[in-house]
Amino acid sequence: MPIVHFHLASDLSTPVQRAELVQRACQTYAYMLQAPIDRTRAFIHLYAGSDLAVGGCTVADQAVHAPFFEFLVLAGRAAEQRTALMLRFTDLLEEVLGVPRAVIRGCCRQVDPEDWSIAGMPASAARRDEIAARSQRPT
Repeated sequence: MPIVHFHLASDLSTPVQRAELVQRACQTYAYMLQAPIDRTRAFIHLYAGSDLAVGGCTVADQAVHAPFFEFLVLAGRAAEQRTALMLRFTDLLEEVLGVPRAVIRGCCRQVDPEDWSIAGMPASAARRDEIAARSQRPT
């Protein structure tokens, strides 16, 4: 289920940078959550600079890139894992796009396994054994 969304100004990144970002984000998820990489997803949402504002000024007017990310994990993941992902997604944006850390924002959204669908069924049923083992790990 690991999914990350990056929200970026369209004219402040290249297709090559965006491809690297989503590929490395999937690799990061797989490594940090010890999950099969085929379960990971990474999306980029592009916005015109005139459609984004930082401090009340559009990104187009000030040419300041201020990326935002949000990632989803099933509820029950350890706080240390969630914090590590926040750090690593920030690192990726800094490394790949050359954006100063101070302007990067992000959040983690935990989703109850009953509210996440895998092939049309709740994750709580589809991944019952994995979820039970995860809940037994110390946090």
